[in-house]
Amino acid sequence: MSLVAFSTVVTVTLLLCVMTGPDRDDLDAFYTGYGSLSPLRNGLAIAGDYLSAATVLGTGGVIALCGYDGVVLALSTALSLMLLMFLLAEPLRNAGRFTLGDALARRLPDRCVRVTACVVTIATLLPLMLVQLAATGQLMAFVLGFSDESLKTGCVIALGTLMIAYAAIGGMRGTALVQIVKIVLLVGSGAVVALLTLRRFDWEPGALISAAAQHSGTGPDFLRSGLQFGAGPLSRLDMIASELTVVLGGACLPHVTMRVYTASSARQVRRSMSWAVTVVALFTLVVTVVGFGATALVGRPAIAAADPQGNTAYLLGSRAVLGTGVSTLEAFLFTLVTTAIFLTLLASVAGMILACANSLAHDVLATRAREMPARRELALARLSALAIGVPAVLLATLAQRYSLQPLVTLSFCLGASALAPALVYGLFWRRYTRAGLLSTLIGGTLTVLLLMPGTRLVSGSPAAAFPHADFDWFPFTTTGIVSIPAGFLLGWLGTIASGRAQAEQQRRRYEAVEGRILAGAVRR
Repeated sequence: MSLVAFSTVVTVTLLLCVMTGPDRDDLDAFYTGYGSLSPLRNGLAIAGDYLSAATVLGTGGVIALCGYDGVVLALSTALSLMLLMFLLAEPLRNAGRFTLGDALARRLPDRCVRVTACVVTIATLLPLMLVQLAATGQLMAFVLGFSDESLKTGCVIALGTLMIAYAAIGGMRGTALVQIVKIVLLVGSGAVVALLTLRRFDWEPGALISAAAQHSGTGPDFLRSGLQFGAGPLSRLDMIASELTVVLGGACLPHVTMRVYTASSARQVRRSMSWAVTVVALFTLVVTVVGFGATALVGRPAIAAADPQGNTAYLLGSRAVLGTGVSTLEAFLFTLVTTAIFLTLLASVAGMILACANSLAHDVLATRAREMPARRELALARLSALAIGVPAVLLATLAQRYSLQPLVTLSFCLGASALAPALVYGLFWRRYTRAGLLSTLIGGTLTVLLLMPGTRLVSGSPAAAFPHADFDWFPFTTTGIVSIPAGFLLGWLGTIASGRAQAEQQRRRYEAVEGRILAGAVRR
């Protein structure tokens, strides 16, 4: 039944992309979909891009294994989208047109700025793409019951090809429709599982939490901070840095921010983000209930044995609640859950490929010519999807044998340390200069890349990517404690080093577009 459902989803979503794909010379349709989506549908698409498979499975796993620390992670995930809604969404929509490079180049028009923004965009999203692609093989193996590595690799290659097709054929509008179908299935099936979980405990959340603590093997510690990061002042600092990285990094991931350009007006942005935050908050509640239900019904040791990171906890909890699938209804409901996760993997990678391809085509390739025909730029965008997707698929086939948690953390650290400072300074600081922007993007990225190999996620622990090695020297699980302040500091130092004359010139240039960026006003 799962195989039939997966095949049906693939056929329907690919047909949607073909039917809604843009013409050969329609750039606005490919990059923004003409802003034709209503606030509700655009909000669902934003929520769909935001809730990647790594977020869904990873958050559910941390809740099931670490209890309180997982709930804090889930709340941080919801808070991140609220930060995007209240601080960045409307100015981003006003400043940009198609890509992150457009928003940064609004007041700093330089090809070097666009190229650097493209490089950081790809560097931020490529690790997340590898995680999602590698997870497709693991999901198919879990659901269909095979363990052969060659079959997993075949699934990664076949489904990766499909994701490239989504991005290249459907463009922004096609991938938006896939995201909408995905988020409706994900939240709908999750809500059913959450309600059935609560029914197993007589609709008493307290009884569910107590049962989870009892079957966690850790007793009351399951409901206290410390299981994920340990006890002590240094561990608490690590937890604060990790949550701050999630809040800042999640709000600035390029495949999420690109959705704000599809809104036709500032009012549409606000309404779309309101719907997106509501949907994500609802799913945060759902994944919390399912995560606790997995621990209460399956047990923490069994979850850890299936996957040390707990990525199968969401599926294990759903299976425990729905039963063994003997009846047709049980089989149908569990198939609905697995299909939602499967579609989440497909849609997430398609959105990331599209964001990278848009940036490569529009910010790098199209700017080489003074005026490029729309048909040629659209062809470059589709070829860019192929150029981004093929190496990602090949790398994913190699990465699936290792723990992929460092790659997820790397993406969020880059978003929080390079993109977040660049957007905050670029949208709100009048004196921000080109040197400051490049210092932020390049310096923040290099800081993360230098520190990440020394974290405990890479080596020095059984759950690390290299568990038998021990070369960790940075005593935290993320780089945020150093790299986030470094990103902001480097931007400030780069601006100061530019000199007063350059800063004053940028101030005048910013004042010329300030009304446009902050309020959407057009100067006549």
